[in-house]
Amino acid sequence: MTFFKNLVRDEQGATAIEYGLIAALIAVAAITAMQSLGEELSTTFNNVSTELTEANTANA
Repeated sequence: MTFFKNLVRDEQGATAIEYGLIAALIAVAAITAMQSLGEELSTTFNNVSTELTEANTANA
């Protein structure tokens, strides 16, 4: 019986779970931000590529 009382009072496991949840939340936020940034970069590089191709064709 004392084992279960000690188990209920033990907060180390709860703290580890809380840290794990915080780390997961940060990871999800970082992934979301990086996806958005990646799409913007892709669009920018595609625009630059198009402009360079058009400039190269106009000079040829």
